[in-house]
Amino acid sequence: QVQLVESGGGLVQAGGSLRLSCAASGRTFSSYTMAWFRQAPEKEREFVAAINWTGGSTRYTDSVKGRFTISRDNAKNTVYLQMNSLTPEDTAVYYCAAGRSISWGAATTRRGYDYWGQGTQVTVSS
Repeated sequence: QVQLVESGGGLVQAGGSLRLSCAASGRTFSSYTMAWFRQAPEKEREFVAAINWTGGSTRYTDSVKGRFTISRDNAKNTVYLQMNSLTPEDTAVYYCAAGRSISWGAATTRRGYDYWGQGTQVTVSS
C-alpha cells in the first residue's frame, strides 16, 4: 500500500514557476515508476511527466517539454515537478501517481498506475 500526498500548488502569474512535491509512504517507493497527471475543468485527466524507479529515464508530454522537470529523491520518498514558464493553459489539478509493475512504454497512460494522490490545484493567471 502506498499513500501519496501532493503539495506546492497555488496561484501564479503567467511566466512564473512552481515546484510540486509528492510525498509517498511505504518502504518500496524506490521500486515504483512515478508520474504527474493533470486535469483541467471539463477535460480528461492527461499525462504530464513520468520518471522511472532509478530516476535515469524521464518522459514528458510535448506541451511541457523544456519547461517542466520531473525528479525524485528515493531517500526522501518524494517526487518533484518543477514547472517554469507557466501559462494559463497549465491551469489544472495536478495528480501524483505510482505504478509498481507498469512498463516504461505504458508510462504515459493512466491505466497502469496503482496509486493516486488527492491532487493539488495549480492556477496560472494571465
